[in-house]
Amino acid sequence: MSRDYESLHDPNAEYTMRDLSAETMGVTAKRGGGRDVEITDVQTTMVDGNFPWTLVRVYTDAGVVGTGEAYWGAGVPELIERMTPFLVGENPLDIDRLYEHLIQKMSGEGSVEGVTVTAISGIEVALHDLAGKILEVPAYQLLGGKYRDEMRVYCDCHTEAEADPEACADEAERVVEELGYDALKFDLDVPSGHEKDRANRHLRPGEIRHKAEIVEQVTERVKDKADVAFDCHWTFSGGSAKRLAAEIEEYDVWWLEDPVPPENLEVQESVTESTLTPITVGENRYRVTELRRLIENQAVDVVAPDMPKVGGMRETRKIAQVADQYYVPVAMHNVASPVGTVASAHVGASIPNSLAVEFHSYELGWWSDLVEEEVIEDGYIEIPEEPGIGVTLDLDTVEDHMVEGETLFDPA
Repeated sequence: MSRDYESLHDPNAEYTMRDLSAETMGVTAKRGGGRDVEITDVQTTMVDGNFPWTLVRVYTDAGVVGTGEAYWGAGVPELIERMTPFLVGENPLDIDRLYEHLIQKMSGEGSVEGVTVTAISGIEVALHDLAGKILEVPAYQLLGGKYRDEMRVYCDCHTEAEADPEACADEAERVVEELGYDALKFDLDVPSGHEKDRANRHLRPGEIRHKAEIVEQVTERVKDKADVAFDCHWTFSGGSAKRLAAEIEEYDVWWLEDPVPPENLEVQESVTESTLTPITVGENRYRVTELRRLIENQAVDVVAPDMPKVGGMRETRKIAQVADQYYVPVAMHNVASPVGTVASAHVGASIPNSLAVEFHSYELGWWSDLVEEEVIEDGYIEIPEEPGIGVTLDLDTVEDHMVEGETLFDPA
């Protein structure tokens, strides 16, 4: 059944005392140099990749269109549709004010964290692309300039025999030697054959030995040719995470990611303090307010925000600034299409403490076909110098891979 999300009644949105619209704030001065531009529409199209990517487009009366991406998930297109009336008539160059405007307008619908922040993130990324095109500068310039010309990419690796240490080592060697990556990640929350109860988060000794064997074989196979991280997807108890982290301390582990569930900061902090194995957390936290607590409590060795999920490009840069005060590097989690991936690379280029951006689609043959430009070459992304994010959607490929029932958004 079709619903009109734009007309939903929400007293919080209608009566908020912190309405930051241009009309309420009195932002009415004329702007020269072709900067008097108004948003006319916001549209989405969901693409069925290895994740259901939500692509976002912001349209203007100047005919310039910005393209962005929100982290995948149900409800994101509907929330963006809901927010469109708050943006129509606004100047897209006021990215920071519009971001705060949406946060305030959607406060009654969950803009502290979760899918509402994700929806706002997709709009925010599209605004950076749009503003860059209007001002004729690349997106990284809007974030303060760049520290590097190219961004390192780490490849999230998989194999059909994901629980076989030798198969993982074989794939690591292949990805390094044949695909040219010098940074990898493998999953450790894989069946070992020793499990007794999947619900209690407890790792038995045999399970820990199995996971340590994966770590040993992969790191020994690639040696200094690549950095290797290992992901646990919030699976284990605090005690089990500590024992696992201690068991793999002798190996060259880039980091151990999300060993415990994300809700309890004290447990996370105790795990990180207990081991010399670097611990990485961040993809399941929202906005700088949540990640700030992780960093200030020194509960992470590497922070891993997901840019199209955490709040967008400027919010990720704010997180990086907090992290830099504690000498914590940033490795951006990323499961996006080329649009979100290159946008993340712009952020990574603009911050001093950037390690790498994740790539999660190396097995998806048409990932690079989604845009006209080459994105990843020999494990690195060259930061585009074209205005905006610097990628051009191939609408034929988008249409070929849309989620069933989706409608293609209007061309630029």
